[in-house]
Amino acid sequence: MVEVASAPATTDDYVGLVPPFNATKPKFTAMLRALADPMADLQAFFEGMPQAFDVDTAIGAQLDVVGLWVGWSRYVKVPIPGLYFTWDSDTLGWDKGLWKGPYDSDTGVTRLDDDTFRVFIKAKIRANSWDGTMQSAVSIINDIATTEQQSVFGVFDNQDGSMTITITGQYPTTLFVALIDQGYFPLKPEGIRINWAITSAQSAPLFGFDIENDFISGFDVGAWAITPDYFLNGFDNTASANSSRGHLILLQVL
Repeated sequence: MVEVASAPATTDDYVGLVPPFNATKPKFTAMLRALADPMADLQAFFEGMPQAFDVDTAIGAQLDVVGLWVGWSRYVKVPIPGLYFTWDSDTLGWDKGLWKGPYDSDTGVTRLDDDTFRVFIKAKIRANSWDGTMQSAVSIINDIATTEQQSVFGVFDNQDGSMTITITGQYPTTLFVALIDQGYFPLKPEGIRINWAITSAQSAPLFGFDIENDFISGFDVGAWAITPDYFLNGFDNTASANSSRGHLILLQVL
């Protein structure tokens, strides 16, 4: 967050500079207050501007301006259906589904809330200055992962013109998955294909051979990896590590 200098002078500060003889004159001090009030208010307004447009604290229209500065819009390209809160769902339950507001579209989400928009603005800011290295990519993705409530992100270079980003641990929010499915994730090297692999079982790593870590594990622990599209459109809450349904994504771990 932007560090702001000490608060500007108030009207009382200015009146406090009046010599004792004049300070006893009520009409004089009243006139001085009338002149100083708008100036003090203007200074206070200018003092608050850095915080109002800081990416960590901006809200509403101010956050929209920050998005324009970095090249990102609050409005999604295609309305995203099926994101509103519902009971008995691991992907649309508490802390996952969105509350439908009185003016929200029935057909789907068209406008991002401040918290979600802020995550992608921060990702876009980092992407705008990204040096293209895998190390920096991991750092950026880890920053994004901290917003997704115990989701674990992993990055794998497949050495074939593609990279795979895995999401394990807790399910990410359905809105987050919908946005990456629409291509809103800004961290994409030119000419490189990005594959997303999401665990099909809550709190489980992905299934794989000859490796045991937070991202990939073997039999009885690892779960099938599913695509964002399948997570949104074909996934049900009974999916588990021993599910026999398809959409398995094979990872080449280097």
